[in-house]
Amino acid sequence: MNYIDPHIHIAARTTDDLALMAKMGCVVVGEPAFWMGYDRSGTSSFRDYFRQLTEWEPKRCADAGIKHYAWMGINAKEAEDVAFAKEVVAMLPEFLDRHNVLGVGEIGLHKCTVNEMATLKSLVELGLSRSELLLFHTPHLEDKYKGTRMILDMLSEDKRVDSARVCIDHCEEHTVRLVLNEGYWAGITLYPTTKATPSRAADMVEIYGPDHILVNSSADWGPSNPFAVPEFIAEMRRRGHAEAVIRKVVYDNPLKFFSQSKNFNFQPAE
Repeated sequence: MNYIDPHIHIAARTTDDLALMAKMGCVVVGEPAFWMGYDRSGTSSFRDYFRQLTEWEPKRCADAGIKHYAWMGINAKEAEDVAFAKEVVAMLPEFLDRHNVLGVGEIGLHKCTVNEMATLKSLVELGLSRSELLLFHTPHLEDKYKGTRMILDMLSEDKRVDSARVCIDHCEEHTVRLVLNEGYWAGITLYPTTKATPSRAADMVEIYGPDHILVNSSADWGPSNPFAVPEFIAEMRRRGHAEAVIRKVVYDNPLKFFSQSKNFNFQPAE
């Protein structure tokens, strides 16, 4: 079964990973801007990274037969320095105009601070002013519910927000209902330490149905699995779910969400 991994950090994966992902059926990936494990020292570091996401990683994926799209933003872990963030936000339009960029992301909250929220609001303003898709990171573990609620409340205050053009990612059992009830796409991340397992994701699909749910690996430089989406497919098959239901979650839903971007030009095989 072909699938789309809508959130994976290709810059942290090997070419062998990409080749095996393609053999398993991956046809499209979305790579959001990410924290590199250390705070960048200046805007030039961000510029080089954004070039990597829009120039080099697409070539590596193409060699494996995978179509690559990027998201541009400031990850929540680098959002605390508001003055520095403003410099990066000012640079983002240059990269949002590139032909292989889906929108603004991943943006969101990490420790739910006042400064993080200030940076987040500037990124959301940029995205809404340009009619971009938005991809949100929600905090890990004990701050998950609080941060998700803060993001949803912020979005509800702006009448320009179209929930169909927003994905709230890293949903778990205690936040997925909030996101779906307010009409947003709910991303469920299959990550072995701080997010969900394929089994837990399958539980959530069984409880809430496949509509408006995406699953992704968010595979990066930490303990993570670039083959997590195929593992979800296997879990759903083990439980006896119809192929059409599985395909909806791993292919049709991300295809529908991504297709709203003016830069998404993937042509599905007949």
